[in-house]
Amino acid sequence: MRIAVFTGSHAGPPAHQRAAATFAADLARAGVGIVYGGGDVGLMGVVADAALAAGGEVVGVIPQHLVDDEVAHRGLPRLEVVATMHERKQVMADLADAFVALPGAAGTLEELFEAWTWGMLGLHAKPVALLDVEGFWQPQLAQLRRMVDDGYLDAARLDALGVVHDAAGLLAFVAGYGHPARKWTAPRS
Repeated sequence: MRIAVFTGSHAGPPAHQRAAATFAADLARAGVGIVYGGGDVGLMGVVADAALAAGGEVVGVIPQHLVDDEVAHRGLPRLEVVATMHERKQVMADLADAFVALPGAAGTLEELFEAWTWGMLGLHAKPVALLDVEGFWQPQLAQLRRMVDDGYLDAARLDALGVVHDAAGLLAFVAGYGHPARKWTAPRS
């Protein structure tokens, strides 16, 4: 099994760095591979280094322009260099059995929401989760609940988004995951 990890290119607070390292090392010790954005910076680098140090499989997927900017992790046994950010997300999705977002910024949100939306549209049936470090995702979850309350988001879709606190919680979520029916199942009349 491989988990696609979406997270920040900035390191964030020390508590987030410790949580990301522990999470990645615990996945590696459980025999779970990590697919991530291929960088050696920020929490991305923390995740890769911790999983590698624990003997885990780590696959980086990075567009050429970021390799040119010298942010690629040179210590990876497998680094897939792609042409575009769009291709990066597709390759990561193809290589992964599930998705998890750790703390991050706009890029993390964009990756998370694309993976989650692809599932809603029936493009995959893979679990998507948030690693909620120190309540990081709680404001976003409040916004998503508001979307449900206002009728923009089906409650079953929000219920299917995992909120976990460690690697064991993620693996339990993945093992028990039931994908909701795709959003559009028949032509509209």
